[in-house]
Amino acid sequence: MKILLVEDELKVASVIKKGIEENGFEVDMTTDGKTAKARFQKHPYPLVILDILLPGIDGIALCKFIKSKSPDTKVIMLTALGTLEDKLRGFDSGTDDYLPKPFEFLELLARIKSLLNRSLYNETNKKILQIADLELHTDSKIAIRNGKKIDLTAKEYALLEYLMHNKGVVVSRADIAEKVWDITFDTGTNVIDVYINFLRKKIDKDHPVKLLHTLIGMGYILKEAQ
Repeated sequence: MKILLVEDELKVASVIKKGIEENGFEVDMTTDGKTAKARFQKHPYPLVILDILLPGIDGIALCKFIKSKSPDTKVIMLTALGTLEDKLRGFDSGTDDYLPKPFEFLELLARIKSLLNRSLYNETNKKILQIADLELHTDSKIAIRNGKKIDLTAKEYALLEYLMHNKGVVVSRADIAEKVWDITFDTGTNVIDVYINFLRKKIDKDHPVKLLHTLIGMGYILKEAQ
């Protein structure tokens, strides 16, 4: 899972980046608001850590932009501005957490894990999963694209639900075999490829934007083409 860190104090940023990466996360780091905004436009992150006092675009404006583009993205503000008024400004901009400097790294790490776990729980328990104009209603087991219902078999539905829970992530044939078929993947069978083709025809046929993509030698990914 990749995190965006926006901090203009390079020494502080480097220490935070190193600590987070040592705990199993990937970190993209930048020291100004404009670069952070540009990166987020190209690749929304599940979690952003940012300072308020940033060159280019300040943290308050950046947080508002992030939340307008991706409401599910979690934001943690790190700042030396620790008054109640400053905190209220931060929360009014949409931040999910606020950590005044100086702080203990373990406290930051705990808050990162808490927010990401909450995000994962919410994603897993959503009744409507969505990517582009494709919706999957998990309570009624109905798929809809561009307002039109898609008829799916039980296995096609299970495959699509798994892919939508992992949208933007490459999943291998072995992953699909285990999670959807509940079997160990047999390299001698093409059942997964067959069902992927079935599903692709149903969700992508007659639509200019294709969502289900094959990465040769790696697996499949559900995403909007770029």
